[in-house]
Amino acid sequence: MNVKRALIALAAASSLALAGSAAAQLGAPTSSPPPPGMVQGDGAAFPKGEYAALNALPDWGGIWFVMRSDPALGPNAQPKLKDEYAERREAWRAEILANDGVERRDRSNCSPPGLPRIMQLAQYPYEFLFTPGRVTVNQEAWMQTRTIWTDGREHPPREELDPTFHGHSIGHWEGDTLVADTIGISDTLEVGEGGSHSDQFRLVERIRLVDPDTLENHMTMTDPLAFEEPFEVTVRYRRDRHGALIEFQCSENDRNPVNEDGETQYL
Repeated sequence: MNVKRALIALAAASSLALAGSAAAQLGAPTSSPPPPGMVQGDGAAFPKGEYAALNALPDWGGIWFVMRSDPALGPNAQPKLKDEYAERREAWRAEILANDGVERRDRSNCSPPGLPRIMQLAQYPYEFLFTPGRVTVNQEAWMQTRTIWTDGREHPPREELDPTFHGHSIGHWEGDTLVADTIGISDTLEVGEGGSHSDQFRLVERIRLVDPDTLENHMTMTDPLAFEEPFEVTVRYRRDRHGALIEFQCSENDRNPVNEDGETQYL
């Protein structure tokens, strides 16, 4: 074998060895540790054999629309804010009045409103799916999917949570009532009309049927840094038994303007 062929053979062998090593790493099974409050083999990750228990849960089939007459959606449903946060809300209102009613935003118009507002949208329906260890809320608005873990896990420490639009929700059933407790909601999101909250914000929902075709969500919001007192809102939804969610694709027709400096404006 000449030197050239020897070098080619050596390079090929090295490439095969590296590829084999990478494949081994990529193919190696990985598993996260169980969430706090659970042990390996429990929870939503191990659903086989657990579906029969779902028959004991209430019937939330179909899709659900917020009832437009609900006073929770009116102007009086506002949290009592502490000084700094009250000042922020007044500044927000003043800016809108000065800008002919147009709200200047720091994120895309195609970003979802997040919790708690997304559970109060009058025009877009919701679908609740019961599976072992979780309740999944499919929302037509922004095609959002929210998970409420019901497998006994606990919240991670706040400092380990990445704040998100839906936060981290854990739940349990008290009879026919789903109790969902959520933390880790991004403090860039609004509560009420122009209200904001801190990273200590907490949302507790108690969701139940009040009659065969009416679902009630009693929401209690607390924030020791931003709220003077707990803020409570009750939202009701009406059932469409045979309805289905349709596709929502906001960004397909996005028209955010760009200023002279090339910066996107969210108006």
